[in-house]
Amino acid sequence: MRAGIIGGGFMAAVHSRALRAAGHEIAGLASSSAERAQSSASALGIARSFNSPAALVESTDVDVVHICSPNATHAPIALAAIAAGKHVVCEKPLAATIADARSLAAAAANEGIRTAVPFVYRFYATVREIRARIARGDIGEPMLLHGAYLQDWLATPSATNWRVDANEGGSSRAFADIGVHWCDLVEFVTGHRITRLSAKLVTAFGRRGESASTVGTEDVVTMMFETDRGASGSVMVSQVSSGRKNRLTFSIDGETGAFAFNQEEPNTFWTGSLDENRIVASGSSAMTSGDARRLALLPPGHPQGYQDAFTAFASDAYRHFAGEEVGGIPTFDDGLRAAQITDAVLRSSAIEGWVDLNEATLSLTDPITA
Repeated sequence: MRAGIIGGGFMAAVHSRALRAAGHEIAGLASSSAERAQSSASALGIARSFNSPAALVESTDVDVVHICSPNATHAPIALAAIAAGKHVVCEKPLAATIADARSLAAAAANEGIRTAVPFVYRFYATVREIRARIARGDIGEPMLLHGAYLQDWLATPSATNWRVDANEGGSSRAFADIGVHWCDLVEFVTGHRITRLSAKLVTAFGRRGESASTVGTEDVVTMMFETDRGASGSVMVSQVSSGRKNRLTFSIDGETGAFAFNQEEPNTFWTGSLDENRIVASGSSAMTSGDARRLALLPPGHPQGYQDAFTAFASDAYRHFAGEEVGGIPTFDDGLRAAQITDAVLRSSAIEGWVDLNEATLSLTDPITA
């Protein structure tokens, strides 16, 4: 299948590398202008640029549309791609509003279009091993789900980005950008679903950049939550934590043991009990899950990282687009799930209290197996 990429920034580069590594052709790139598209295509080694996103979506040379543009553009581009009969990979957040996210999920389902949202942390071998071990009852029922997602790229008032502008990024920034990754991953690993939460939003710097423009979105979110299977949890989300580059961590504490994972060191995970603590390495004989062994391409001590996880996502997504039944693919339904949690976070912070996720809870994929 031939891919078309919309956007010319960091994520477009990540998508292009993953597509090539997974063996797929990139038919061209479009961006906010013909000039920007030409420049970005040249920088990424893509032979063709389109004058507009609409031209790329309508092209008969494109089978799958990858949306890597600012958040506010996701919904109209995705709807156009669905109408054109193209499969769609859309960066998160799926849309800037919950209403748009709901419309996208419904449109894809109605038209029979296959979709994917890059919740790529699902594609670490270590994550799949933890998931399989929890499913087979190695630590009993999870009771506490806790962790953090910390970054520092906005840790000074001089740092700014289009995501800071609510008109381009949406009404939530830190949570919609990275908090949803944490929630998706923990729900995917445990099989639990967040049903009730209390959250507080903090804006560390009211003005940013040389122009000292007013900031209308959050830098930090603290959230407590409960799940449908009786667990309690908490997460800290921050884009202003100095020294933390992309530190997504979680700990799953069960009745008889615990697992912990750190995305900055993704080739190992920690497992603990009353009797012993162990570090399990990706690719080792201790990795018993078939899914984990499939994703561990190298022996222990040969690191795989974020770009490898993204390549695994692209490979599985394109098998999914080709009609195969592939487990663990995050789709527009999962993007809508993330939008529902984000909406609940915003409502909770506004009322300074607990909020129920009163939307129907969506299944996150398929049954968990070892």
